[in-house]
Amino acid sequence: MATTFQSFIQMFVRRLRGEDQEEELVIDYVTKDINNMTVKMPHQCFINGKFEDAEDGKTYNTVNPTDGSVICKVSYASVADVDRAVSAAKEAFDNGPWGKMNPRDRGRLLYRLADLMEEHQEELATIETIDSGAVYTLALKTHVGMSIQTFRYFAGWCDKIQGSTIPINQARPNRNLTFTKKEPLGVCAIVIPWNYPLMMLAWKSAACLAAGNTLVLKPAQVTPLTALKFAELTVKAGIPKGVINIVPGSGIRIRLIFRPSADDFCCFCCSCAVSNLKKVSLELGGKSPLIIFSDCDMDKAVRMGMSSVYFNKGENCIAAGRLFVEESIHDEYIRRVVEEIKKMKIGDPLDRSTDHGPQNHKAHLDKLVEYCEIGVKEGAMLVYGGRQVDRPGFFMEPTVFTDVEDHMFIAKEESFGPVMVVSKFKDGRANNTEFGLASGVFTRDINKAMYVSERLEAGTVFVNTYNKTDVAAPFGGFKQSGFGKDLGKTEQNTHCIITLYHFKTSFMTMRIMCMCIQVRKPFMSTCGLKL
Repeated sequence: MATTFQSFIQMFVRRLRGEDQEEELVIDYVTKDINNMTVKMPHQCFINGKFEDAEDGKTYNTVNPTDGSVICKVSYASVADVDRAVSAAKEAFDNGPWGKMNPRDRGRLLYRLADLMEEHQEELATIETIDSGAVYTLALKTHVGMSIQTFRYFAGWCDKIQGSTIPINQARPNRNLTFTKKEPLGVCAIVIPWNYPLMMLAWKSAACLAAGNTLVLKPAQVTPLTALKFAELTVKAGIPKGVINIVPGSGIRIRLIFRPSADDFCCFCCSCAVSNLKKVSLELGGKSPLIIFSDCDMDKAVRMGMSSVYFNKGENCIAAGRLFVEESIHDEYIRRVVEEIKKMKIGDPLDRSTDHGPQNHKAHLDKLVEYCEIGVKEGAMLVYGGRQVDRPGFFMEPTVFTDVEDHMFIAKEESFGPVMVVSKFKDGRANNTEFGLASGVFTRDINKAMYVSERLEAGTVFVNTYNKTDVAAPFGGFKQSGFGKDLGKTEQNTHCIITLYHFKTSFMTMRIMCMCIQVRKPFMSTCGLKL
């Protein structure tokens, strides 16, 4: 990409000499005929624009949660591989064209990337389904669909990342000019979870790239395949080598966050630890309360209440971790929920009629079964479910608990699965949790809705709906649910008063440049200027 005439001439001469030729991307695909198509899946580390085995040759199995079968072997990146990935990202940032590129040209490449993701959306959704267990229809619309929207949204921000002029109060007012300039940070380290593998990649990296940063990304160990397919598409889109690097494997082994050379920013979702000083953004756990008043639209409250818990098999950071139902409608509400659960089809997530697919991996399924056993032991009423489905794969029954009190384990801890935890109003308090990611209110009374919403301690409050996230709306929580915002305008144009100087959402630093201009009237008069 030549953004100046001099750069164009240099590029033209190099190519006439046979230099600077684009290398052909060599990919050792794993192919599968599935879902009425042939999917082609990269399975190696992606470093400096190339797919290659881990330095020590180690691999691990990634498993299809529908039946427990091995999809393929994936490279198990080592610390040495991360060294190379970070070095590649740093070289691309310091000396490559990405950060120096005209922002509109950078935006054009991100638009092209979004277009390629859309062209391959069925293949991406199929890979996401077999690797994560997401129902295909949901994977196509949300996992992949929102990923495409996210890259398109932030592609449009590339040439709108602006500083500002600031009036300052000095001894001689109106004689000084102070302005800010936003600049990319450098190499960003990103670790993503397994519940929305591709969408979390998009949420955490699109703004980073739009701002001119480079990145090293570690996908979740159990769901690496859509990230590696994404890497292939970045090359086809023309993203320069070294800008994006993908290192699959164990987070403990890779120790991405601990490295001083990933020098500017770390973005994490779900869990992490820090041993040296970085700018960090954290999206952590949730135990989101959903309050259902007796004057609600019962049909909608049942439908959206179930969605708030069972959406994406409950593997959803903003899932309603605890429902508070007004006592006068409690029994009817539970009865109707159980009736609807019995209609849900549990089965192959590639089947378009399936409502409920498998949990992501066996260790998580085992924890969910244990979670339900603890709930029963502590005295909560198990109304429905609570067991593994008797079939191959990692399927968990949609579950309902009632009579849950504040002190109980299941009232405090996030299940991250299809477990509805219900209390009557008199048995619990919505803010009695260490988390603060999301919340919800169902009522026909707007005054009641506003009163309760203002007092709920959560980053997002849904009123008479749930799970309605959008790329244009900021997303994030507080308390033990982390800090920093994804998506929306704040992702790019973050003000320090909002972000507490962690710069997660903008991936930018603010360089303050002060220019003291001496205003001389004789000079202005000779220029024909009048004050």
